[in-house]
Amino acid sequence: MTNVEIEAPTTGTVWKVERKAGEPVQEGEVVLILESMKMEIPVESPRAGIVSSMKVAPGDTVEEGQILCVVQP
Repeated sequence: MTNVEIEAPTTGTVWKVERKAGEPVQEGEVVLILESMKMEIPVESPRAGIVSSMKVAPGDTVEEGQILCVVQP
């Protein structure tokens, strides 16, 4: 299996990071939460694995489609 890049579903601000690089994550588990237009948007992992890199931090502004983190099998 190959690594999965998790992209921002919308433009917004990183409100909270739930998983750090090196931590395990399950399929469907929230890895971070974006804030957009006063709404909290959970971003979930599409599969189980290890977060190999977190590319954003709380307070960062992100664009739709921007890579937020990478999960390896």
